[in-house]
Amino acid sequence: MATMSKKQISTVGRNIKKFRANKGLSQDKLSKKAGVAYNTVIKIESGVIQNPTVDTASKIAKALGVSVDVLLGK
Repeated sequence: MATMSKKQISTVGRNIKKFRANKGLSQDKLSKKAGVAYNTVIKIESGVIQNPTVDTASKIAKALGVSVDVLLGK
């Protein structure tokens, strides 16, 4: 039986990190710009939160200048 010792990072987590880096934003600056908790950004990017709420995803997408669909990889 295989076990996963490492958390899988969701598509949304990878995309947030990618778009944030492309804009030159730190996790702290993104959290402030989006109006979400700093820990939320960290948890999404690290895979602790796999499916952020629609509200959180919308705020982060707006702060990054992309649509929620793009953030979700659709």
